Amino acid sequence: MKAFQVHTGKVAPLDRANVDTDQIIPKQFLKRIERSGYGQFLFFDWRYLSDGKPNPEFVLNQPRYAGASILLAGKNFGCGSSREHAPWALLDYGFRAVIAPSFADIFASNCIKNGLLPVVLKESEVTELMDKTATRVEFYPLTVDLVEREVRDDSGFRARFGIDDFKRKFLLEGLDDIALTLKHESSITAYEKQRRAFASPSS
Repeated sequence: MKAFQVHTGKVAPLDRANVDTDQIIPKQFLKRIERSGYGQFLFFDWRYLSDGKPNPEFVLNQPRYAGASILLAGKNFGCGSSREHAPWALLDYGFRAVIAPSFADIFASNCIKNGLLPVVLKESEVTELMDKTATRVEFYPLTVDLVEREVRDDSGFRARFGIDDFKRKFLLEGLDDIALTLKHESSITAYEKQRRAFASPSS
């Protein structure tokens, strides 16, 4: 898993509340067995018209937001079913962080386990960032700093965010559940040797 420490990138504003996981990655695309390739289906029902052409009104289809790696969203982002495919799709598209006033708990947990940082800011702070993003003629760069637990821009905006220390360590070191277990490989190996010796019948 790719570690997350400090990331500066272009912002895309998705000014919608209660975006559920079926909107993030619709159910018809969950048949894939890989973790990759989901980015093309991200927000599919919003990104594309009924004839399959890109919807020019949707934010991610607007040229000014091309290449965005930080997503701004409304409250309760990631609600609905617990599908892990949602952070897979966001990551595969190119997002490294999502900033919102609140997240669904399971979605936020799945994000962290896959290297996508969910950042909770005050609703007023998210609104300010939305306004800045919308009014910039050119793209709006934002820095998400997990080391300092801070979001900042080049015009004086600074906002602190909270994150559990264990989850922060997960992201800073790029650990998933397997990698975390393997940090104790020597202890596991020693235990297995001891257990085999104990379980073997005496001669």
